[in-house]
Amino acid sequence: MTVDLFIPCFIDQFCPEVAEATVKVLRKAGVEVEYNPEQTCCGSFAYNAGLIEEAKQLGDKFLSDFPNNRPVVAPTASCVNFIKKRYPQLFFNTANHLNFKRLVPNIYELTDFLVNKIHFDDFGAEFPHKVTYHDSCSALRGMGLGKEARQLLSKVKGLELIEMKQTDLCCGSDLAFTVNHEPISVGMAHHKVKNAMNTGAEYIVSSDMSCLSHQKSYIDKQGMPIRTIHIAEVLASGWE
Repeated sequence: MTVDLFIPCFIDQFCPEVAEATVKVLRKAGVEVEYNPEQTCCGSFAYNAGLIEEAKQLGDKFLSDFPNNRPVVAPTASCVNFIKKRYPQLFFNTANHLNFKRLVPNIYELTDFLVNKIHFDDFGAEFPHKVTYHDSCSALRGMGLGKEARQLLSKVKGLELIEMKQTDLCCGSDLAFTVNHEPISVGMAHHKVKNAMNTGAEYIVSSDMSCLSHQKSYIDKQGMPIRTIHIAEVLASGWE
């Protein structure tokens, strides 16, 4: 199987190691990976800031950047959920109507693709650490995903998963919300990270890099003894 890789703009700019781990994991699963270097943003940041026309322009480009009738896989739930839920609104009865109808059913968040599409969950990974898992709003409430990540983590040698209280609680990660309501956003991050710390875990794991980036910013500012890591990096650990 061949897939197109969608790397959201913030991962490309700030955490390319997540993109590299995603490619490594997909290839380990026997998947051929194609990457269009012309891809940019799906439009979610503009949309969430209320810039609907700008979001449409970015969405038009996104649809043209992924013209193939094959799966598109991305290592973050927030962008995939935005495309699945908002593109039908943005592009209904427009010149891109047929393009969004082709793409929306074929775009997958990474854990969804691995577990539900190709049924591959054991990479021979080793990660000898205690971890706790953060269910992002986009993954859990947006797309009903959560058990997939836990299934993948259950196959990782040496990993101990300790569930935190209120694992589905929002961490306050959304660019527009964080900018416009910073005290509330920081308070939500505090509550999420405190729950994670109370498990004794060394790492917070998630499939959503936007959430992890937000939590990492809070952790770093407070000097807290816990780290964040994307699930792709965990699955890519311990093997060449």
